[in-house]
Amino acid sequence: MSDHYYSSSPDAAHDRRILQAELRGQSLSFVSDAGVFSKQGIDYGSRVLIEAMDFSEDSEILDVGCGYGPIGLTAAKLAPAGRVTMIDINERAVELARENAGRNRINNVTILQSDLFQAVLGKRFDVVLTNPPIRSGKETVHSIFNLAFDHLNDGGALWVVIQKKQGAPSAKAKLESLFPLVEEVTKDKGYRIFKATK
Repeated sequence: MSDHYYSSSPDAAHDRRILQAELRGQSLSFVSDAGVFSKQGIDYGSRVLIEAMDFSEDSEILDVGCGYGPIGLTAAKLAPAGRVTMIDINERAVELARENAGRNRINNVTILQSDLFQAVLGKRFDVVLTNPPIRSGKETVHSIFNLAFDHLNDGGALWVVIQKKQGAPSAKAKLESLFPLVEEVTKDKGYRIFKATK
């Protein structure tokens, strides 16, 4: 079945829609479509992460599982002197993210189709952001954490949003096994934001 948002080529019939969102004081416009994560509107977990994430304006940032782009494109607005690389396995999501970068005149982004971190092998970042694909299973989520550690510069940070009922305690334990410092930055309606610093 290739209709999951974490499949590489969703075959759901197109159902494009325009979403307007106010994120970190920026008015942004997104096109979404069937076959991508949270097509009806920006999901609450992503919003909590967007409000919490914090980094310098010249950061090199990686958004893992970027979907149609709300987290990574907001990050690019917050890091005008930096660069955001956005990756997703879903080709439809990648096309939408590229379209949305253009819609919002955001140029400091690179958007790539990638199975996990394949497209950025050997690259290092100051910040990794992820709203991980929980439905694809714990193994995938934990491999994102492992690979994020490998792709961070020393002193860099992984920012993760995860729901308590979808495995926040085990995610935190996994992060603590990898990173010397793991903080719960905020929690909101069952969502936890973890910042894991290398």
